[in-house]
Amino acid sequence: MENSAKKRIYLSSPTMHGEEQRFVAEAFDTNWVAPLGPNVNQFETEIAAYTGCGYAAALSAGTAAIHLGLKLLGVGEGDIVFVSSLTFSASCNPIVYEKAVPVLIDSEPDTWNMSPQALERAFEKYPHPKAVVVVHLYGTPAKLDEIMQICERHNVPILEDAAESLGSTYDGKYTGTFGRIGVFSFNGNKIITTSGGGMLVSKEEALVKEARVLSTQARDPARHYQHSKIGYNYRMSNVVAGIGRGQLMHLDEHLRLKRAIYQRYQEAFADMDEIAMNPMNPKGDANNWLSCITIEKNSKVTPDRIMDALEAENIESRPIWKPMHLQPVFAACEFFGHNEKEPSVSEDIFNRGVCLPSDIKNTDADMERVIGIVRGLFHR
Repeated sequence: MENSAKKRIYLSSPTMHGEEQRFVAEAFDTNWVAPLGPNVNQFETEIAAYTGCGYAAALSAGTAAIHLGLKLLGVGEGDIVFVSSLTFSASCNPIVYEKAVPVLIDSEPDTWNMSPQALERAFEKYPHPKAVVVVHLYGTPAKLDEIMQICERHNVPILEDAAESLGSTYDGKYTGTFGRIGVFSFNGNKIITTSGGGMLVSKEEALVKEARVLSTQARDPARHYQHSKIGYNYRMSNVVAGIGRGQLMHLDEHLRLKRAIYQRYQEAFADMDEIAMNPMNPKGDANNWLSCITIEKNSKVTPDRIMDALEAENIESRPIWKPMHLQPVFAACEFFGHNEKEPSVSEDIFNRGVCLPSDIKNTDADMERVIGIVRGLFHR
């Protein structure tokens, strides 16, 4: 059969349900298609109610939320900011927007998230960073108890990058609600989407109010257009927020389906010593945004071989995020390893890992196709 005739299986594509169209239609019917409007207000209220985050500001992207979050924490030129190395570059780029200095923290093997051990050593050298950006990688909660204790001891605020972990919990509480500021993403491949968009959340109403001001060009409350500080065009539109409202109605369903995908892979590879699933945090429930595997170091099957074999069958997969300390743009940044020796934990995960198709529209037959291809590579 020709490759073009084979059904495409996606890594994680949007899943629409119908309610999204109703909220978008209301925006069109009322001619409220410009930024702000009832959908924006309601989406913020609904996210706050679902997560218990306190207050929320709907923005154009998760990256915008991280940027404003850093500004709200007072990050500026020359300031040190600790940030997870094993992440997407959007966790780090906004630090540089403010001419601050990213200091990259390795992962620990138990959850693949920020290593408290490495974080402690970073604090020994830099006792007064402006903020710590903690990422919940692929939806798995970080070791928040340990990380929060370290940060509280040093009186340094946490910006919680929960872009990938909406719906995940730690100790019964939703990720994104532990730090002084939290961030969610609604990019097209996330567990719910607005096609593009993000949310800044906080228990502190004053911070969220200021985020709304900064995200709408920081216009002063005057009849004429007056600006006393620099602002940004970061606000979510009323149309986009309508999509988010419809999606949020199905978040619990998406969580259930994502977890079922992870469990199916886990069962399928349970008898294979050469494959390990991305680890879970026993103190939390992950949203399993992406299901990932790592391959034993001495295996004849490499991540590239797996991705090539899947692509040959019209199946999308992806490497693990390349750590920021290995990225050319951040090569000069200081890095603190988990064990103070190479390869770092994050580099090892990157070298041996693959993100498998985790689309909630995958059928049983789709899952069997993926699993059969991966298993077949090890039995040749």
